[in-house]
Amino acid sequence: MIFSDNILTIITFLPLLGALFVLMVPGSDEKANENMRNIALVTTLITFILSLIMWALFDPDNINFQFVQNYDWIGNIIGYRMGVDGISVLFVVLTALLMPMAILVSWDSIKIRLKEYLILFLVLETLMIGVFTTLDLAMFYIFFEGGLIPMLLIIGIWGGKYRVQASYKFFFYTFVGSVFMLLAIMAMFWYAGTLDIAKLLKVQFPEQMQFWLWLAFFASFAVKMPMWPFHRWLPEAHVQAPTAGSVILAAILLKMGGYGFLRFSLPMFPDASAYFANFIFFLSVGAIIITSLIALVQTDIKKLIAYSSVAHMGFVTMGIFTANIYGIEGAIFQMISHGFISGALFISVGVIYDRMHTREISAYGGLVERMPKYAFAFMVFTMANIGLPGTSGFVGEFLTLIAIFQVNIWFAAIATFGVILSAAYALWLYRRVIFEAMTKESLKSILDLDKREMVVIVPLIILTILFGFYPAPILDTISPSVEALVAEISQIMGAGASPIVPH
Repeated sequence: MIFSDNILTIITFLPLLGALFVLMVPGSDEKANENMRNIALVTTLITFILSLIMWALFDPDNINFQFVQNYDWIGNIIGYRMGVDGISVLFVVLTALLMPMAILVSWDSIKIRLKEYLILFLVLETLMIGVFTTLDLAMFYIFFEGGLIPMLLIIGIWGGKYRVQASYKFFFYTFVGSVFMLLAIMAMFWYAGTLDIAKLLKVQFPEQMQFWLWLAFFASFAVKMPMWPFHRWLPEAHVQAPTAGSVILAAILLKMGGYGFLRFSLPMFPDASAYFANFIFFLSVGAIIITSLIALVQTDIKKLIAYSSVAHMGFVTMGIFTANIYGIEGAIFQMISHGFISGALFISVGVIYDRMHTREISAYGGLVERMPKYAFAFMVFTMANIGLPGTSGFVGEFLTLIAIFQVNIWFAAIATFGVILSAAYALWLYRRVIFEAMTKESLKSILDLDKREMVVIVPLIILTILFGFYPAPILDTISPSVEALVAEISQIMGAGASPIVPH
């Protein structure tokens, strides 16, 4: 009982304890580096195991927040409030899953300032999990914004040639957007007298106030996802970030924007969400089509996958603001699936970059001859990224397309054309890297996946195929909470009042 009552606190702050142990390791020789890597890996693995236990203890039929802790800190203003529901619980598991993989992919590639690198990743894990577990709006803002600092340093210190410019661009875009959210949080407190998210979900804000609050939160979440045309920081950040940084950036940090729309924009500002729905649909199909076309002309593998991520987030925002069950379930499934698929794609890029020290597509070709295991893994993740039936990438896209078809057939048709474009750039990339003739002498001695890389990649292959054929574990977890959210929105707005809720 004591363990289950405090499990969210343990999961959230255990990585900080690991960071403290890493800090205490003396020396900087190879033995010390090995000890620091082991501490970081064990910490993240324990956190992942605890997240699985939490998922096992979670009751999906209970639509209320679970594992709740509620203590006032600063009077009745800011409190230590923790809890998860069907919308947030799987994001905790996803974050905990990918962190040990981020440590493993950095095992040999990071050789300078390793202690600081590992500490930053462990601190970042606490901040990311905190976003999904906190039930206090002020603490949400602290966790949400706090993650910028470790990622800024990770890109700026261990990134590529233009890492400083990319890191500052990443920080500037995301921080400026979130300033508006801070103003909105202050306004919500003045109106409702609380920052308790569970209580705020029951507050009906005036319609005019909703519009301004919605826009303020949109400024933050649209940049974080990022939505087109607020995505300009993302390709550079991905290209310059180390492999583990790209994995966490694409798999977790981008999902915070979608989670924010689900947790705040849709349930707290339903009238404004209905009013701005067509605006969101326009930006979403713009993201799907325009960034897919941009991906077609890329010469850098990482940049192509980065633009692909923007396109896939277009399906997420489109699904969320249909405000029907298929759309929201599809959006959540897409975020979870894209988390490990995009992470796997960036890991795959990191594998060949560590060997050849280039991400240029033209530098590769014929890898199937020397790296058959790698070719198979990259094929699975490429097919999942396209949304091939039988992979997890198909389920989320299919559900969101069903949802948008019920709302607006033209947006649905354009988004479906985007699926064709995703197949075009993904298959073009795969053919160039894997199947073209091996003409470069340097590639003829390239080695296939080693044991450490297999340990990282094989579980991601299993998850990609498992949830493609059997999505029930995810859908069963999120469905009751999604149904309750849709019912609540419909009740608040009245039958037939919303253009985005089909009847």
